[in-house]
Amino acid sequence: MIVATTGPMANSGRLIVLTGPSGVGKGTLVSRLLRNRPALFLSVSATTRAPRPNEVEGVHYYFITRTKFEELIAQGQLLEWAEYLSNYYGTPRQAVLERLATGADVLLEIEVEGARQVLKTFPQAITIFILPPSLSTLAARLKQRRTESPEVITRRLTKAAQEITHAPEFSHRIVNDQLAEAVAQLEAILYPA
Repeated sequence: MIVATTGPMANSGRLIVLTGPSGVGKGTLVSRLLRNRPALFLSVSATTRAPRPNEVEGVHYYFITRTKFEELIAQGQLLEWAEYLSNYYGTPRQAVLERLATGADVLLEIEVEGARQVLKTFPQAITIFILPPSLSTLAARLKQRRTESPEVITRRLTKAAQEITHAPEFSHRIVNDQLAEAVAQLEAILYPA
């Protein structure tokens, strides 16, 4: 479902959408990018899933109940949202629009379904799809995280294979094989010389 939003605003910042399958390294790329570009505003998503070890409320996600998330949907307070492996994920709308209106660049690190919604609402967004070198590499990365059961990993890999088919819908694609190279490609897209 897509939530209607106001169109592009004069003098607004750039909306940057980074997406790709679970375990592809989006979070690591974002961490490196933010170290190099501290003025970039990272939007914090809301989710109904339980926090993983070391995840901090309001930094990694806003961890909320399913009921609260459904209220946000009903009230039109989400820029995008998706249900992924039985949990909701979404982007609170107000903070993003406020930052864009100030001229700040805003980065969304979001699930593929949500990224496709944002692209419909903000066709001028810079969209970047992160790909794994292979599904077997992705499987190894998911197992190394040690945060999910083998059954969940299998579901994530099945979903990843389906999500990868949408990569051509996005303006840019980066294969995250060597981290330094992937970061350099991301920087070149967002801040060309």
